[in-house]
Amino acid sequence: MLSKKYAQADQKRCVACGACTKECPKDAVQIWKGCYARIDREQCIGCGKCSRVCPADCIQVKAREEV
Repeated sequence: MLSKKYAQADQKRCVACGACTKECPKDAVQIWKGCYARIDREQCIGCGKCSRVCPADCIQVKAREEV
């Protein structure tokens, strides 16, 4: 079952520092080709830890759409 929230990174503002990858308890965040953070929505539990440590403030926690 998916959580009610998920994190999403703004790829244009991300500086690919990797702080979010170290903080994620589910390993849902990866730095893609050294350019920006990619967050696997299926793995993400929406805890917001990545958002809190992001120095560029480019990660937001959003509510999932109910299907």
